[in-house]
Amino acid sequence: MESAIFLFGLLAIGYIAKNQSLMIAVVILLLLKYSGMGDKLFPIIQKKGINWGVTVITIAVLVPIATGEIGLKQFGSSMKSSYAWIALLSGIAVALIAQKGIILLQDDPHITAALVFGTILAIALFNGVAVGPLIGAGIAYLAMKTLEFLTR
Repeated sequence: MESAIFLFGLLAIGYIAKNQSLMIAVVILLLLKYSGMGDKLFPIIQKKGINWGVTVITIAVLVPIATGEIGLKQFGSSMKSSYAWIALLSGIAVALIAQKGIILLQDDPHITAALVFGTILAIALFNGVAVGPLIGAGIAYLAMKTLEFLTR
């Protein structure tokens, strides 16, 4: 019962914050839970869901290459710009930080609730953009490791 109340609360927050991804996720979880399939599927989703999500995001990022919108010519031209090199290095940094986020979410899944609340607060109060839990978890991981290092 407590989990259902929590999920309905997240659904309400998602609605208020206009976070469609959160609302869809909560509705799917509630449907699985109350259809009786949750007991079987939740462990699989918890174990493999993040990797599935990363795969879907990767597919979405590669679509412009698949459609021919971005090709080697465009890539070569863009790399003549200093801003493109900054973007390239930023992409590398974000991917490495997000990798640590996967580790944190797999090792400490309860951190997800704090990340979701932090994201929703940023959206609702500061007009922030939801970039997903991986980068948030990656930043949290780096902050935790920095704090551990500084308090030794």
